[in-house]
Amino acid sequence: MSNRVERVLAYAVAVVIVVSLACFVALMSGVSAGLDPRDFTSGIWAWVTMLPLISLPIGFGLIVALLIVSAVRRSRAAKHAGG
Repeated sequence: MSNRVERVLAYAVAVVIVVSLACFVALMSGVSAGLDPRDFTSGIWAWVTMLPLISLPIGFGLIVALLIVSAVRRSRAAKHAGG
């Protein structure tokens, strides 16, 4: 059961971080293409601008949760193997 939780957390971390980095690259591309800073406040650019600010901390939290779940699983496995 915990392997499934670890796998789901790992995929969630990967998806959140990759989407955030893709938005970051899109922002850099938009700036290098000459978009005005006011263009980033409306339409899809507003979402692209805000997504990394929200999802990168969520991704960090998911990494911490993954580490905790993994540590608990290993601790339980060590107790069962030794006892």
